[in-house]
Amino acid sequence: MGSQPTQMPKLAPTFPEWYSPQTGIYSSKYPSIPLPADPFLDVVSFIFSHNHNGQTALIDSSSGSSISHSDLFPLVKSIASGLRSIFGIKQGDVVLLLLPNSIYFPVLFLGVLYMGAIVTTMNPLSTVMEIKKQIVDCKACIAFSILEKAAKFQSLGIPIVCVPENVTLLKENKEFEVFYKLVYGDVNLGTRPVIRQEDTAAIMYSSGTTGASKGAILTHRNLISVVELFVRFEASQYEYSSSKNVYLAALPMFHVYGLSLFVIGLLSLGSSIVVMRKFDANEMVKAIDGYGVTHFPVVPPMLQALTKKAKSVSANSFKSLKQVSCGGAPLYGKTIQDFLDILSHVDFIQGYGMTESTAVGTRGFNTKHFQKYSSTGLLAPNMQAKVMDWITGRFLPPGCTGELWIRGPAVMKEYLNNSRATASTIDKDGWLHTGDIVYIDCDGYLHIVDRLKEIIKYKGFQIAPADLEAVLISHPDILDAAVIGATDKECGEIPVAFLVKRNGNKLTQEAIINYVAEQVAPYKKVRKVIFVESIPKSAAGKILRRELRHSLTSRL
Repeated sequence: MGSQPTQMPKLAPTFPEWYSPQTGIYSSKYPSIPLPADPFLDVVSFIFSHNHNGQTALIDSSSGSSISHSDLFPLVKSIASGLRSIFGIKQGDVVLLLLPNSIYFPVLFLGVLYMGAIVTTMNPLSTVMEIKKQIVDCKACIAFSILEKAAKFQSLGIPIVCVPENVTLLKENKEFEVFYKLVYGDVNLGTRPVIRQEDTAAIMYSSGTTGASKGAILTHRNLISVVELFVRFEASQYEYSSSKNVYLAALPMFHVYGLSLFVIGLLSLGSSIVVMRKFDANEMVKAIDGYGVTHFPVVPPMLQALTKKAKSVSANSFKSLKQVSCGGAPLYGKTIQDFLDILSHVDFIQGYGMTESTAVGTRGFNTKHFQKYSSTGLLAPNMQAKVMDWITGRFLPPGCTGELWIRGPAVMKEYLNNSRATASTIDKDGWLHTGDIVYIDCDGYLHIVDRLKEIIKYKGFQIAPADLEAVLISHPDILDAAVIGATDKECGEIPVAFLVKRNGNKLTQEAIINYVAEQVAPYKKVRKVIFVESIPKSAAGKILRRELRHSLTSRL
């Protein structure tokens, strides 16, 4: 008999050390960062316990008004003292910041936290109806807003304190008299309340993985973990001192992305933050060149505006820029390449995070010989992940696509007054089910593919379809409604409404768009209306959005 061919033994697949085939857990490739063990530690005290050589902390981009690092903590203490003595704010009370970006935003935020109260934030463009809903939900007892909005907000039923745009206005206008007393009044706070790491620090509203907006409860420990991420990790990414960095704050501070950077993390490093009240492409150019901005965190529309301006400005512009980081919404490959072609000297990275994870998740990392610009980067220190088959519930190895679960000290405590939503988002083992469809490649880099969740991301802002559907259904001539996001190259996604109208009425797209616009913030507006005979739903009554997306595609 002839010899039989030798059967080679089947070798078990080998996996990198940062992935466990037994548990399906992906670990950060970076070393873990030990968090402070003292249970009685507030994030404000922790921020100001770090030594650095930073000079100027916050600069108003238009006026040049500034707050130094040495003056920052005294101002925070003064705010804390004034809130107690003037308004009787006590530990556990909720304070609403209804503000655009301002050099006073971080001062107010930290002042509230320093005396044991809780901050909730909102877009100042929100409607009175939206604001009232949040005030009732979180029981806010005082609000800070800008002068031009104050009269409109008098009907909210809580005190409104006007906040100036810059220091000059603060000293000159009677409208800011109360705020002046808060900032420069008696700094004798007396005995501070006992604040624990596990106490609530902020209530940030998010659409989460599905449904209407919910209040994500972020603790002092959550925010401390963000500070540690910057102090021990972010600073280590550079060959130069972080106190030399100049960041441009065009991202809204009322959003967790801007909040984690400009209100929490960067102040502990001694970096300078140039604050833009709102994003404007021309002002962006002036700010970058005028203040020598080195780092510019953006969302996709800002990146596109930056690239467009870079094509037309002089060759000497943007020379100071060292890094642009993008997050908040998916990014098109062409948008990335256009940026790299025009601003080749600037390091470009993406990141991933959620309100529910205090904006912590992944961060891009490039070297001279290794770049993955289309990826959202590596897991941050202390963060773990799983990639789950959303049909079978099995965990998946590198290279396979599934739903992202994340776990770590930055993950929120719970949703406010919503145990059902909490249980469906964070499981008993502490995994946050993100609803995002991803894969992690063989080098440990995360790539966002799609998402299970229903929220729409318009220019980085989250829009809950359920919120818009509730407004649409309130119209007397609409029988049923469903809202989905349609891909848009400029905005990322735009809200599109599918409507079933009552027989015989003459509703138009324009009338519906105007109806919704009167009741929601401008970024939430419905941009397109499609009239249909019925809304596709499951046997349980859940809107079948996949069918609507297919229908929309076929109409384009």
